[in-house]
Amino acid sequence: MSWLGLEKRVVIVTGGASGIGRACCESFAANGARVVIADVDRVAGEEAAAKLARDHGVETLFRQTNVTKPADTAALIGDTLAKFGRVDALVNNAGINIPRLLADPQGKQELTEEIWDTMMAINLKGIYLCAQQAAKAMTAAGSGGVIINMASESGLEGSEGQSGYSATKAAIYGLTRSWAKELGKRGVRVVGVAPGILEATGLRSDSYESALAYTRGITVDQLRTGYVAKSIPLGRAGRLSEVADLVTYLVSDRASYIHGTVINISGGKSRE
Repeated sequence: MSWLGLEKRVVIVTGGASGIGRACCESFAANGARVVIADVDRVAGEEAAAKLARDHGVETLFRQTNVTKPADTAALIGDTLAKFGRVDALVNNAGINIPRLLADPQGKQELTEEIWDTMMAINLKGIYLCAQQAAKAMTAAGSGGVIINMASESGLEGSEGQSGYSATKAAIYGLTRSWAKELGKRGVRVVGVAPGILEATGLRSDSYESALAYTRGITVDQLRTGYVAKSIPLGRAGRLSEVADLVTYLVSDRASYIHGTVINISGGKSRE
């Protein structure tokens, strides 16, 4: 058995077909865990699951899931139990970020009710629905488990042009601590992870960076270079694999006393 001891554990990763979620799936599979990928993108999800099985020789499952739909989240847990008989961990990673100004004098990138509702539904309602279903399965089995909630450094510090997104991530701090108080006595650990600026992901796309640069009155190049150099003491963006390494460790029994907290992984990034 490896140092982390994740062999044969069953781990569900929402938004697992790309970005941080995909990196987490790779790390779990490399450590012998059985991985369930939940994602709205069927093609990418099925390809990712097949690649994990091929590269690491582990059992995998893909379940097309819209995390905002109760029926989908219930089916995700039900299908996982039907195939593997257990749920050891849930990584609540699915999320969306649409940069917008609260009030844009130019009227180009202003926060709308539709955008607000979309981010709240995916980033908060989705977290709640998936965690609820996973917690029921874990506590019913009596064997405990781990729920990892993906927050963000911006949820603590705020972020210019990303108030809606930051609000959803700030709420995850409260959800994590509250659920930890409820579920810890039943053997389920709940931990948050708060990444800072990362290399390109599904969230950090060209369209996202263009919108964010606009909200800050700078160019995309300035956003990618000067801002990183100014605000991150380590002088670079984080790697997806670094976040995945932290998440993998937190799911393992090596992190058995880490509970009810949100761990920042941002290279020392400040609010500057």
